[in-house]
Amino acid sequence: MKDSLRNHPAFIEFWLANAGASFAFQMLTVAVGWQIYDLTGSALNLGLIGLVQFIPSIVLALPAGHAADQYSRRRIVLWGMTVQWLAVSLLAVLTLFGHLDEFRILTLLFVIGVANAFEFPSLQSMLPAMVPEELLPRAMAVNGSADQAAMIVGPALGGLLYLAGAGVVYVMAALLCLLSVVMMARLRYEHAPPAREPATLRTVFAGVHFIRRRRDVLGVISLDLFAVLLGGATALLPIFAKDILHTGPWGLGLLRGAPAAGALAMSLWLTRHSLKQHVGMIMFGAVAGFGAATIVFALSTVLWVSIAALFVLGAFDMISMVIRGALVQLDTPDEMRGRVSAVNAIFINTSNQLGDFESGMVAAWLGAVPAALVGGIGTLVVVGLWMYLFPHLRRRQQLQSREKMLP
Repeated sequence: MKDSLRNHPAFIEFWLANAGASFAFQMLTVAVGWQIYDLTGSALNLGLIGLVQFIPSIVLALPAGHAADQYSRRRIVLWGMTVQWLAVSLLAVLTLFGHLDEFRILTLLFVIGVANAFEFPSLQSMLPAMVPEELLPRAMAVNGSADQAAMIVGPALGGLLYLAGAGVVYVMAALLCLLSVVMMARLRYEHAPPAREPATLRTVFAGVHFIRRRRDVLGVISLDLFAVLLGGATALLPIFAKDILHTGPWGLGLLRGAPAAGALAMSLWLTRHSLKQHVGMIMFGAVAGFGAATIVFALSTVLWVSIAALFVLGAFDMISMVIRGALVQLDTPDEMRGRVSAVNAIFINTSNQLGDFESGMVAAWLGAVPAALVGGIGTLVVVGLWMYLFPHLRRRQQLQSREKMLP
């Protein structure tokens, strides 16, 4: 009888925990941004919202990865989700009683950022222990579908609830965070932490050394870094919506939702179709498709064509994300997964932030269309170069590695 994700209750509880946290975060983002701008009228404070969450994700990533490999991952995630639930609940209470200002908002967001920094490597490392290796790509696709659904529905729901007040949004987000805490507290899975090692430079940076020696993992992570760094056209959506496509906020909303809709549709397809052969070429093809869709978007002057290009871009990105994520997890021994996930998190967070900056900088110099065009072409160049530099990754047939290098 064919195995199914429904036969793994630990994964179901994990998925519910992740879905609750994802929806809460997306609703929180809308409410916090609107509230802090309403309180201060300062664009600088809007920028600080991202900064107070970005700093902990970079500074604490490697220590968090070390902790994920030395202690109970479920317990670390549970503590992280609990801290986030308490912070969001405090946002709700302070708002409802009229005692919330920009300093308290930013402080609580920093606390959430610290909790998330410690939670992320452990959360990523838990999934491979919950399902058989052959089901991991489907599990990652299903897990990704929750994130994409949250990106589509969460902001709209948060904006709708905000009509009743920011406190209502925070209360709903706190309830979703509580769901995550309950599901994580119920979850049981097999993970025996190894004998603890002291936190030294060698142990903390062990993930970096592992990635340098493991060529396929290095190729996958670095490909993601440069592809996202160059393909950040979505940061320019307000310019495209207003000046090129000549549409209003409703059109911008459709453009913003299109990549997530494409990714969600592809994640649902991947839950029913396994990636069994030629995974290396499929991954490179997906990243190339991402670059090609970016070029189509850059050259489009018709709204529906731009939406379709972004939809396809999101679908290709989901294929690449599932393959990259599964390959990294399956090629990494369990005792190293926390530290490798931490390094991967640094690459992801840095490339997302710098990718937006790169797009904005090039757009300021050359204009929005050339900036997006350069990004799409640059992505195709990176794909070709990486196929040459990592031939084993290009020829890779299956996600499961025939051999796993010990750290």
